[in-house]
Amino acid sequence: MEQRISLVTLGVADVARSKAFYEQLGWRGQEVEETVFFQAGGLAVVLWGRDKLAEDGGVDDSGTDGFGGVTLAQNVRSRAEVDEVIAAAVAAGAEVTKPARETFYGGYAGYFIDPDGHVWEIAWNPGFPLGPDGSITVPDFGTTG
Repeated sequence: MEQRISLVTLGVADVARSKAFYEQLGWRGQEVEETVFFQAGGLAVVLWGRDKLAEDGGVDDSGTDGFGGVTLAQNVRSRAEVDEVIAAAVAAGAEVTKPARETFYGGYAGYFIDPDGHVWEIAWNPGFPLGPDGSITVPDFGTTG
């Protein structure tokens, strides 16, 4: 597994409220389909409804210990690499919470929990091409906000 984080997704109770909070800190993001993307150096910070994030990751969100409303995401270069990284994670002791499959955005992704309970998404997303160094750039969704 390459040492890289592509996206940090924060599960939030109210996307609009959270977007306003980060904007008050000087962050500028783009909202698309009830999701806010902030370019943060070589990675992106994403705000998404906590319930939607838990469902997408295949984890229970009881609002207490357990799922903390955050997933770490690594974007990779191909569908095959998604499977390779998840297999390596399982071999290292991870638990798959959502096997890799086609996604609603035209990509391919799966989720696992590391031995400390951190939720990881491994994804191939044709809308977020990787640079030679593995970095992503949030695309221009044609919206402002």
